[in-house]
Amino acid sequence: MDNRRVHRISEEMRREVADLVQNKLKDPRIPEFTSISYVEVTRDLSFANIGISVLGNEEEKMDALEGINSAKGFIKKELGKRLKLRQMPELIFHTDDRIEKSMEFQRFLEEVQAEDERRELDR
Repeated sequence: MDNRRVHRISEEMRREVADLVQNKLKDPRIPEFTSISYVEVTRDLSFANIGISVLGNEEEKMDALEGINSAKGFIKKELGKRLKLRQMPELIFHTDDRIEKSMEFQRFLEEVQAEDERRELDR
């Protein structure tokens, strides 16, 4: 299958899943600050790996993952209505901590830069 088509399907699926999680799911386990960071659909469209990013501690992340997994059937049904694919991929949700890691890295860079500036002033 054409990689561009798979990429377009992945992006459209990411937008739709994000809309469903933000606006349609009413599970109290899913915090307001839950976002869909990526969707990677396999070339044969049989699986969709979906990364969820949750602002919070590990317990809140696991609760959000449980809440979204319990709504997997609803999400898949709604995606079927919205995307018009012949076969809807099996949804596999994962927690994604890329945003947190990039924020940590940014803080680290700022600390190093501040230390360098202090050393320059001491000379």
